[in-house]
Amino acid sequence: MAMKWRFGLRSKLLLLSGFLFTIPWFGYQYVWEMEKYLRYGQEQTIIGTARALATAMHERANLFNNQASFLPSVEKGKDLYSYGLSAPIQLDGLNQDWPDFANKAHFYQQNNQLYSQLTPEQLSINFTAAVGTYGKYLYLYFVVIDDKVIYRDSNARSIVNNDHLELAFINPQNVFSRFIISNKTTGWIDAYRITDITDDIPVPARQIQGHWRDTPQGYNVEVRVPLTEFNDNIAFAVHDVDSPLGVIEASLGSADPSSAETLGTILVPSPEIERIVKGMSYTNSSIWVVDQHHRVLATTGNIKKANGVWNKRVNLDNQREDNADTSFIYSVWLTFENNILKPLYEIILTQPPRNFIDQLYDSENLTGKHIESALAGEPMSQWRLSTDQQAVVLSAAYPIFIDEHVKGAVIVEETTNGIRTLRNQALEKLFSSILAIMLLGALAFFLFASRISNRIRTLSNQAEMAIDEHGRISGNVDTSTTNDEIGDLSRSFSTAVNRLGQYNHYLENMSSRLSHELRTPIAVVRTSLETLAIQQQTLSSQNLNNENGQTTENENPYLVRAQHGIERLSLILTNMNEATRIEQMLQNTDKTLFDLAPVFNGCMQGYRLIYPNINFAFNDISSAKLKVLGSPEHIAQLLDKVIANAVEFSNDANVEVSVKESNQQVILTISNNGELLPEQMSEQLFDSMVSIRTKHNNEQPHLGLGLYIARLICQFHNGTIKAVNKQNAQGVDVLIKLPLVK
Repeated sequence: MAMKWRFGLRSKLLLLSGFLFTIPWFGYQYVWEMEKYLRYGQEQTIIGTARALATAMHERANLFNNQASFLPSVEKGKDLYSYGLSAPIQLDGLNQDWPDFANKAHFYQQNNQLYSQLTPEQLSINFTAAVGTYGKYLYLYFVVIDDKVIYRDSNARSIVNNDHLELAFINPQNVFSRFIISNKTTGWIDAYRITDITDDIPVPARQIQGHWRDTPQGYNVEVRVPLTEFNDNIAFAVHDVDSPLGVIEASLGSADPSSAETLGTILVPSPEIERIVKGMSYTNSSIWVVDQHHRVLATTGNIKKANGVWNKRVNLDNQREDNADTSFIYSVWLTFENNILKPLYEIILTQPPRNFIDQLYDSENLTGKHIESALAGEPMSQWRLSTDQQAVVLSAAYPIFIDEHVKGAVIVEETTNGIRTLRNQALEKLFSSILAIMLLGALAFFLFASRISNRIRTLSNQAEMAIDEHGRISGNVDTSTTNDEIGDLSRSFSTAVNRLGQYNHYLENMSSRLSHELRTPIAVVRTSLETLAIQQQTLSSQNLNNENGQTTENENPYLVRAQHGIERLSLILTNMNEATRIEQMLQNTDKTLFDLAPVFNGCMQGYRLIYPNINFAFNDISSAKLKVLGSPEHIAQLLDKVIANAVEFSNDANVEVSVKESNQQVILTISNNGELLPEQMSEQLFDSMVSIRTKHNNEQPHLGLGLYIARLICQFHNGTIKAVNKQNAQGVDVLIKLPLVK
């Protein structure tokens, strides 16, 4: 049978303490609300930053004096954008030091022909060009695909009867300048300034430097031009000549470089605007200033690096915490937190990405609904994911007004990594504190429940020990001095046990007092009956009952019944006195060490004489040494009671008695083949005034005191006695176990 699980006080208090785990949920909701407010505050902050920067540039037309910024529209490939380079370019004709060249370069083909319009089959040239700025120089890179590369002859005076590049600028003094790059061989470029190709003699332009490198598909040209050579107008063209000293077959370019009116524009990030926004580079934001064509005029800041700043701040905060307290308990908790809790937090909580990819950093044109709205005159902010969807970026755009027209916009961006970091740090501190509080609370609840349950268990054990299995008061319940409900219960139990003990003592002594009180009236009734009997016999002897002179004794049947009743009452009182006397004698009997074997053998020999009609079967234990501490006379009396009971209930006049030694105990088994015991009577059979005789009604009164006396004697010898039904046969076994002394 499976043991039923007990739902005790400790379990109940632990269950109640489980409601403490709702505190982290409320804490999480609080931190989540705090994060919402922080995000709202961050949104308002970057909108304020964008507004402040835009205000600094309102109505300052000199910041937007570049012609490209005021064009109603821009033509891609003609109106150029100069990317800001992070490092100077090495003039070697290779594009390894051009960052993201494939995405930043523009491809020129049939649609970009300048003079003659050839069909795709006739056109044998195309090129790709990229423009960048670093420091005081403008860098241009050309990748030309040409089936026939014709260099200038070493003795040729002309610089245009071969493959060549043409550049045209308008400098800050509004002077139009044209330059021809015409090489005799691969290597350092030969640049010339010209005014009219047909009339003027070329003048070397040493300020324009670069490198011409042959490739299997054509050639590459890398050029560096000082920023002082141009303002905001530029055009370049590649002229193809397919035979030595031949004429130009085709010309491709960004715009017609032959006149100032046909030049395109170039937008270089404004140094003035960069100086204005440079002060914001020390924040956690990225800032762009764009013109009305979405082209970047200035940029500063890096939200990727800001992520590292937040992580560094968190590490510094943790370092301050590490140095704050060096006590043993705190160090143990810190070790537990760093080794167990923090790795768990990193798994559960969404961690800000340490690195992420956002292509807006490398874009020429910034796009988005917020930028469109700002260029339309309405400030706007929005949340977006980075390109790799690892970081959440908050963007705000604010318009820049010049003459009541929008000429640009300020875009400010920040990631939520700082808020995430603060949120995670707050959650970690909150959860760690709550966990510590819950652990301490659960421990306090457990100790409190253990204290209460131990007190209740002690009181329960005392109550169980105070009353033995037979209902007798065998001890007392200690009175508690604690002034609480359990103390009151302990004092109530103590009072109840004391009162039950007094009543139990009264009941135990009632039989002796009752027998003492009944003996006198029984003696009076007996003497009266005897006197009546004598008087009746005298009267009867004087009467003649028949004609022959014979006398007949007439006995009164009622008188006979009264005499039999008095005799039975006298026998009952004798049995009651015997049980009381045995109990009193056992209390005053000293225990001695004796050998059980001769006592057992002597008793069994006597039973054969007392019960000649009973066949006793027992094993001889004369040679056994069975040392028992107690009283041999009472052991003999014990055997008398049990054997008499077995003889009385035996159906076939056979009684078996066996003695064996096991585990420092001697076990006596008395068996008969009589009727079986009723269920649940094996324990009650040895109580006082209990008898199950139904088929053995005779004149002898039975009060069930014989086996009760047997149990008293067994308890005196620290032994046990019980009766069990035989498993596979009719009959009952009485088992007596007595401890042996080594």
